[in-house]
Amino acid sequence: MSLSHRAPTPAMILAAGRGMRMRPLTDTTPKPLLVVQGRPLMLWSMDALARGGFHHMVVNTAWLGEQIEAHFTTWPHRPEGATLTFSHEGQDFGYALETAGGISRALPLLGEVFWVLAGDVYAPAFEFTQASVDRFVASGQLAHLWLVPNPSHNPEGDFGLSEDGLALNEAPVKFTYSTIGLYHRALFEPPWCETIPGNPQGTAAPLAPLLRAAMDAGRVSAELYTGPWTDVGTPERLQELG
Repeated sequence: MSLSHRAPTPAMILAAGRGMRMRPLTDTTPKPLLVVQGRPLMLWSMDALARGGFHHMVVNTAWLGEQIEAHFTTWPHRPEGATLTFSHEGQDFGYALETAGGISRALPLLGEVFWVLAGDVYAPAFEFTQASVDRFVASGQLAHLWLVPNPSHNPEGDFGLSEDGLALNEAPVKFTYSTIGLYHRALFEPPWCETIPGNPQGTAAPLAPLLRAAMDAGRVSAELYTGPWTDVGTPERLQELG
């Protein structure tokens, strides 16, 4: 397929979590709608995606998910061409499907290659670019992750980074997974994932085991991102952002 006729690359925004560490704030408001500098937290990433030309966004929900959908029925300053589709795990199954389970559920909406990012991470300067997508597609990898320097709440990090740009399970120095990544549909199909694409049975499954298995096979690339980044996991971190 020529670049001029390629299908638009969608993005999945993870917004289904309960946000237990953010209580009592999240008792009545889903964490992605908590306000950072006058705007809902997840809107920072949505606007960044739109600036990069990625207008098709899929949001999974569970805890208080109806609030998220209702909020964006009137999306202020909605970028031209932006579309928002919901995968309502709470309505469909009564619980959140975790990251891999949620992505599997949304696969019919996502196509072959797609962005994934958490709705509760603040990275206002991150640039979502078509050049990144093109490099990823050309690489033939199953995933490409953006890693960040370890914050104080995750001092040991998650994954290593080789000199030739591969993500590593084991390494003397590890970095933290930013939750921003590019993924190929194949990672969520056999032999990597046992969940049926579309996840009609509602299997809850974490993402880390899939990534670690793919890393051991040399099928996950990564790079280091050093711009502003905060995992807004506690009321204190939210307050620090203003």
